[in-house]
Amino acid sequence: MKIILKNARVINPIQKLDSKLDLLIEDGVIQKIGEISEKVVKDSQIFDFENKICVPGLFDMHVHLREPGREDEETIDTGSNSAAAGGFTGVACMPNTSPDIDSAEIVKFIKEKSKKNLVDVFPVAAATLNRKGEALSPIAELYEAGAIAFSDDGSVIKNAGILRRVLEYSKMFDVPVIEHCEDETLSDGAMNEGLVSTILGMPSIPNVAEDLIVARDILMAEFTDARIHIAHISTKGAVELIRQAKKRGVKVTAEVTPHHFTLTDDSLKLFDTNYKMSPPLRTTSDIQAILEGLKDGTIDCIASDHAPHAIEEKEMEFVFAPNGIVGLETTLGISISELVHKKILTLNQLIEKLSINPRKILNLPIPEIKEGSEVNLTIIDTDLIWTVDVTKLKSKSKNSPFDKRLLTGKSISVINKRQMYFEDNYIRI
Repeated sequence: MKIILKNARVINPIQKLDSKLDLLIEDGVIQKIGEISEKVVKDSQIFDFENKICVPGLFDMHVHLREPGREDEETIDTGSNSAAAGGFTGVACMPNTSPDIDSAEIVKFIKEKSKKNLVDVFPVAAATLNRKGEALSPIAELYEAGAIAFSDDGSVIKNAGILRRVLEYSKMFDVPVIEHCEDETLSDGAMNEGLVSTILGMPSIPNVAEDLIVARDILMAEFTDARIHIAHISTKGAVELIRQAKKRGVKVTAEVTPHHFTLTDDSLKLFDTNYKMSPPLRTTSDIQAILEGLKDGTIDCIASDHAPHAIEEKEMEFVFAPNGIVGLETTLGISISELVHKKILTLNQLIEKLSINPRKILNLPIPEIKEGSEVNLTIIDTDLIWTVDVTKLKSKSKNSPFDKRLLTGKSISVINKRQMYFEDNYIRI
């Protein structure tokens, strides 16, 4: 099937491409860019994307797909549908499943299960067995099976000795270690430590719980000359530690979630468990530091930390409810609304943080928009005004604090692996 994407503004920062172009796609490959003959036009299905942006397919490097083990919350298939609806053509899924992703068999299972989906799914394997921080996972075996990074996400790698070994082994394959930075001796609370936690009488988590581990990890990455990636950064102290480490040449990268650059701990006055997450929502001064970090390149990526939970799990006392929210379908809209339209980032910078930098960090090919390339694209309407409705999410779970939020900017189509997702339908191309 031949399709033509007409009148889109095509942007790819790594190609220094920013032009209004027509694209002819056949058998999943970009056959022609520019003027297309009338004969070909007559034989093709045409999609007019006037005033829309066409970019390399977005990539979310931090999602939880829950399979195997908690298919009631999410599956590889439903998570992929959610990703496609949110504008992502690829995701990296984290290892805290049941069982954990700490064997080659589970890595292969995920890769096989996702093979036919439009969305590419890349497993991140556990750094230690059962994510307990006691013994290393079979890192070489996991890498050979298809793991693209190592992490005990949901938990910190417990001590510097184990972290050193994980970094040394990961360095052999030039893959990053992704760290959930919370000192467990300081992080047994339910929200950020500060004025609001004092008013609410809630057990709390201080900023230093994150800062301590970020500092430790930077020192260990510097010592081993290995690659460390800081997941879901939330404190101004952590931003500054990473900024200074990058100036020294340490191989450290970082990501931030939309909820950590838009929401503060004031939201918890509602006792709504959809605002409970790990790390917790911080303060306005932390958000300002994060925005500066995004702007100056200290923070490399934006990731959703998509964490689905069943309704009955979230509907309990605040301190006992699980941490996390779904985010695949709101990340792009929030990022355009809060960063591009408010002139924190340019559109090119946002594309780098949502498409190019995650793939660079994970050693994945970056899609090119040129003749002869396999098509991997996201089509975005930066001016589309829409309201989040959790009942219409493609995810199995609905735990979002952004329900009923008005956003400006949305993905309207994704194309990858000879499939096109458009107007809630999959089209073979």
